[in-house]
Amino acid sequence: MPPLLQERALTCSNPRFTNHQTLTRHDHNSWPDLFVVPQFFERRLCDAIVDELKTAAGSAATVYASTSSGTIDEMVRRTVRVKPSQETVDLIIQKLLACKNAVEKHFTVTLNECEEPQFLRYRVGDFFVAHQDGNTGLMQLDSERRRISIVIFLNRESQSPESDAYCGGSLVFSNVRNSFHRPAEPGTLIAFRSETTHEVTPVTHGERYSIASWYR
Repeated sequence: MPPLLQERALTCSNPRFTNHQTLTRHDHNSWPDLFVVPQFFERRLCDAIVDELKTAAGSAATVYASTSSGTIDEMVRRTVRVKPSQETVDLIIQKLLACKNAVEKHFTVTLNECEEPQFLRYRVGDFFVAHQDGNTGLMQLDSERRRISIVIFLNRESQSPESDAYCGGSLVFSNVRNSFHRPAEPGTLIAFRSETTHEVTPVTHGERYSIASWYR
């Protein structure tokens, strides 16, 4: 294993996310019910992953509607799923599995595994319309097995154009009465029930990098 990746693995295996001083949670009775871990990744790890994603190959991300394999529909989801090295993929899975017990405790659910993470690059104009990830009881698809959704921000969101940030690309939760937006900070993990309606608004400046995965 290369020295840099060894350093990354040591950084990510640190169980800091179990320390309540580094954990921000919404009250269980509030909406939306979010499990939030600031600095789940250290900034240098975020920067290293972004550097890798900038040069890695990718393809249009799919959506799940009537087929289990997914289809490309750029009226619904326009972003690129990038393929990093297997070492990076394995590192993220390791980190997510280490966090599983804390996620189970927050949402009072039993989880078995996490899906292979999706590494996503949103450029100007890219978006993902309001949707649910699974556990809705409405479709007979494999994605319905998703219980908890995970988003990890790799770079920063800004209200005005900056060289090291992006504008737009907001993760927004909504229901019939309210909407909620939590600004992205590098390394922050957000977990929520997969049936929660959410969207990524169109990016208006820069490039948005993030990781998505799902516990089942």
